[in-house]
Amino acid sequence: MSFNLMNIGTSGVRASSELLQTTSKNIANLNTKGYVRERTEHTTMVNNQVGRGETVRLLNEFAQKQLNRDLSSEAYYEQFVTEATRVDTLFGEESNNLNQSINSLFNNMQEAMNLPSSTVARSLFLTDAQNLIDQMDRLSGIVFDQSNIVNEQLSIYSDEANNLIQKISDMNTQVAALNGNNSDGSGSSLLNQRDQAIRDLAELVDIETLDGRNGEKLVFLGSGQSLVMENGSFNLFSMDGDPDPNHKALTLDVTAGAAVALEVDHVSLRGKIGGLMAFRDDILVPAQTQLGQIGLSLADAFNQQNQLGMDLDGNLGGNIFTLPTVGGYPYESNTSTAQLTATVEPGKGKEVPATDFRVTYTAANTVEIAAVDSKGNVQGTPVMANVIGGVIDSNSVAAGVDMFGLQMNLTGTANVGDSFLVKLNSGTAGNLQLATDRPESLALASPIRTETAASNVSTATISVGSVTDTDPATSNFAAAPPSLTNGTITLTKTANANEYQIVDGSGTNTFTITPPAENLLAQAGGAYASYGFDFNIEGTPATGDTFTIEFNTGGFDDNRNGLELSKLQSAELVRQNVVTTATADNLKTFNEAYAGLVTEIGVVANQAKTNGAAYEALAAQSEAWYESMAGVNLDEEAANLLRFQQSYSAAAQVLTAARTVFDTLLSAAR
Repeated sequence: MSFNLMNIGTSGVRASSELLQTTSKNIANLNTKGYVRERTEHTTMVNNQVGRGETVRLLNEFAQKQLNRDLSSEAYYEQFVTEATRVDTLFGEESNNLNQSINSLFNNMQEAMNLPSSTVARSLFLTDAQNLIDQMDRLSGIVFDQSNIVNEQLSIYSDEANNLIQKISDMNTQVAALNGNNSDGSGSSLLNQRDQAIRDLAELVDIETLDGRNGEKLVFLGSGQSLVMENGSFNLFSMDGDPDPNHKALTLDVTAGAAVALEVDHVSLRGKIGGLMAFRDDILVPAQTQLGQIGLSLADAFNQQNQLGMDLDGNLGGNIFTLPTVGGYPYESNTSTAQLTATVEPGKGKEVPATDFRVTYTAANTVEIAAVDSKGNVQGTPVMANVIGGVIDSNSVAAGVDMFGLQMNLTGTANVGDSFLVKLNSGTAGNLQLATDRPESLALASPIRTETAASNVSTATISVGSVTDTDPATSNFAAAPPSLTNGTITLTKTANANEYQIVDGSGTNTFTITPPAENLLAQAGGAYASYGFDFNIEGTPATGDTFTIEFNTGGFDDNRNGLELSKLQSAELVRQNVVTTATADNLKTFNEAYAGLVTEIGVVANQAKTNGAAYEALAAQSEAWYESMAGVNLDEEAANLLRFQQSYSAAAQVLTAARTVFDTLLSAAR
């Protein structure tokens, strides 16, 4: 009997000691990061004695996987909102409002129109033009700085992810070596460390886990790529920018370069890394391209209209702004050393969409031009163009084909398959410059003037005329000295109905119009149609009535071209979408375009805040679910400590009783 009591007491003391040890470890690790609560379970042996206990981790793996997924989503939106809110605040500040600079520019244009011969009013316009350039440069600099911050953070996070991937792989090897032997308690500690590493990795990228052989954990990206595989093999993240080195892309490199790197699906990446890339692709890149697009369309429109006027020196107008030329980024797969440069084709600034462009050689002198978004996805339908004399512009495509307003030059000989990424918009906002600092260069006057002869019998009059082309190579204008190539034009009404006689340096011609008497030079046809200007006759002229058109020499108080320049403020000159139809309203004003940019940033940022709050609540719920089993409850453990202490004392009393009985038996035998 005493022998049985001794065995029962000994097993009871041992079991209670193990329970006390487990409970004490739980209490001691209350604040240990990644610790999973443990419980010791005993089995009953023969004669109802307590067998050796087995200590297990109290873990709900389904709750753990759900927590990892929710942590990835929470970290994604937290990172996105943090970055987006900062940019939203910067763009929303009144001092950074580009529309104020645009409005001020046109207000001073109006002042210059009121005093067209004043250099002071013109100087104020040029000052505001420089302020507008500086404002765009500042906004572009904000975006550029944020892009650099994103690149730095991506490098840090990818290194951190790589360390965690390697750490998980190493611990898998150790777990497999233990093969379930937890006698020294190192097994559960190792599993806790591995689970914590997986959890930390989940905050960086979205991951899924599977159980492997010998207790290993296989880790995959949410999009399916392997990160940690069996037998200690693993893949690492690397940052690469192809073709733009400043636009980092996340790739997955197989160990020791044993296979070609795989591109990671950024859309489903999640985590902090996914949040950074989404912020860059959804806010920074569109903001930079739209800023550049506004700058391109505004500068090109001003240049084109200023060229149709006459400046204060009496010369034909020139450029107000200098449009930048950007280099195309060659892809690493290119097999030639050819280089490509791009700018906007003069007069086609409103055809440039807010995208980047990929130019691919499909034949020796044929390229495919595709508009692409920040993720490289093609927008709309690519266009085929010819390379003529190393130049790619609208002359190389059929009439009506959308060339996106681009003009590109090729240096060297490209091979079929070579591609270039053209980031014209991105490279414009911070690189616009004034083409002149002379207020006299603002061409407010029209280069032509019309006159109705005082001897005319009727009340018919000639319109002030409209100018469409002043290029000496294609029009009737001469630049040196500024004049009409064929001199003054005289128009006389003949006795025949709707017939006029036109006389200038090219000779005398008679033509008949189709009423109304509008665009008479176009109706005259021949060379007259390409003079670069035209006019209307208002009223019914009498036979012999004469009208003249001449160069506007000395017309410095004229502001007719200034009026056309001022109309640019309300003109729709900024392209809205790549894909459009003939009847769609696909253009916006400068103010509408910038307001749309600020609104878009705000909408995306606020939507991310809403989604972030939802995933924060989900993550908190998953955390509570996970902690309900794996977390240490101090009240519960304190109660267990008292209970196991009492059981230990009771088992010790059994040992005391067994010893007393045994001693009594020995005494009786003496």
